[in-house]
Amino acid sequence: MPTLATTNFNILLSVLGGWLSLFGSVSYLFKGSFYLSEAPISLLVGVALSPRAANFIRPLEYALGSPDKLASITLALSRLVLGVQLVLAGVQLPSRYLRRQWRPLALLVGPVMAAMWIVASLLVWALVPDLPLLHALAVGACVAPTDPVLSSLIMKGRFADRNHPKGLQDLVVAEAGANGALAYPFLFLALYLIKCLGDGSGDGSAAEHHGGGGGGARAAVGQWFGEAWGYAVLLGIVYGAVVGWLARELLRRAEERRFVDRQSFLVPAVSLALFVVGTCGMIGSDDALACFAAGSAFAWDDRFRLDALDDSLQPTADMLLTVPVFLWYGAVCPWEAFRASPVVPLGKLVALAVLVLLARRLPWVFLLHWFIPPIGQARQAVFVGFFGPVGVSAIFYLYVALGFLRTLDVDGKPRADVRLLPEAVTVVVWFTTICSTFIHGLSIPFGKIGHFLPGTASRDPSPPFGPLGSPASSAHGDEPGTGLRRSVFRARGSSGPKVQPRPGEAVPDRRKASHYGKDVLVDVVEASQVAPAHASVPCERRMIRLPDEPTMAGTRETCGHGRAER
Repeated sequence: MPTLATTNFNILLSVLGGWLSLFGSVSYLFKGSFYLSEAPISLLVGVALSPRAANFIRPLEYALGSPDKLASITLALSRLVLGVQLVLAGVQLPSRYLRRQWRPLALLVGPVMAAMWIVASLLVWALVPDLPLLHALAVGACVAPTDPVLSSLIMKGRFADRNHPKGLQDLVVAEAGANGALAYPFLFLALYLIKCLGDGSGDGSAAEHHGGGGGGARAAVGQWFGEAWGYAVLLGIVYGAVVGWLARELLRRAEERRFVDRQSFLVPAVSLALFVVGTCGMIGSDDALACFAAGSAFAWDDRFRLDALDDSLQPTADMLLTVPVFLWYGAVCPWEAFRASPVVPLGKLVALAVLVLLARRLPWVFLLHWFIPPIGQARQAVFVGFFGPVGVSAIFYLYVALGFLRTLDVDGKPRADVRLLPEAVTVVVWFTTICSTFIHGLSIPFGKIGHFLPGTASRDPSPPFGPLGSPASSAHGDEPGTGLRRSVFRARGSSGPKVQPRPGEAVPDRRKASHYGKDVLVDVVEASQVAPAHASVPCERRMIRLPDEPTMAGTRETCGHGRAER
């Protein structure tokens, strides 16, 4: 007789697949019309499906009842999502972007990043009772970096295309990628000082007495330069850049010899992230920074980015990782600790999270925006300064810090002077991440409703596509950030004037309207506008777009430079 196999694996796959299918079916409604990203929605769904409610997602059972194994799973998932997102961030940047825009990026990841760390640490020190300054520096380092995962959700889609010029979007993506990876030295400066100085007395006697090894500030700074900067940061940059360059050359040579098909051509961006995360994890280097360096080196000549404009593998992989990680965060977040924590009262915790999100970044970006050319207006400076979310990168650094603190245990017990630090950093980082996910995720829709969020002037002359059946008001225009010419017409039987092409412009292909609606967007684009400089024979591309596709999806082209028909 058949029996039900309600195992954790079957339940988890059912829940994950069901939610991905459900959200995917209404994704444009949420993201295109309501400006809601998948992060806050998935976080709420994770809470609803956790053991606190429906009990479909059971994280502690997956970890065999071990909190340490649960922490390892959360760290591994955060590393994976962060690594893939950082590679994609590097791949999305225009050709040689880091070399051309190194000055504004240096300001954002240098003085601004240091100010974010100091301000966040001082706020933690002021609002968390009885927390030493060194401990506050460690907590502040976890919440200081801008999260590339949440930043990419904010800087993609209809709202970003309508309100922000392409140069500003590229700057935010690049800054979030470098910023999210460069918190490593800030965190380990505090951790090495805690290890060598103990309670911060300065002579190292407390740390030596409690098993920390002592050595004083000189030993801490020596380890910081040698291990954090030398082995983790510099090695990570060099390793990631070399791997990215090798992957680019391998793909180029394979493409020239026609060894690779279209499906495999798009895979390296994701597989590169998996390889770098795994190998850097084995050698103990900074895999986040290595992933960003690898993505930037991989797309340095713009060949891959331009060839992948008309494909959706990367956004699909991004969504397939973002939704599960926030489902997981909603299920594993220590919600009970927020109300009953002996380290920090709930009222101060709320005040701390709000002040961190408002004061750690906004004032410094606004003060320095005159020296950052892509931020051309004060309103853009306010937007860039406010939208510096705390997310996956903070959870990643949280569990990195907890793992380091476990190495300071004496006889299997936490060292006396750091006994309360694990709980303090856990509560503060988790609560700030949850607040940032909702505040930054809901600011745009509430701002649009209340008309109190000023839009930034876009240099892009063409507005984005509206819902299917409601194309942009301009019949002709350049696609945001692509330079593509767009033509819009209405299908047979639909109302509205027909748009005639301009002189010399390709005539739109009048295809039969699909069942999605009466209005159909069809483009005929000359491939010389998007193909790499080495292309010798132009291609003709035709497509029917879904409403949120600013680039070419589902294309069919015939090229004379070695590209087979798709």
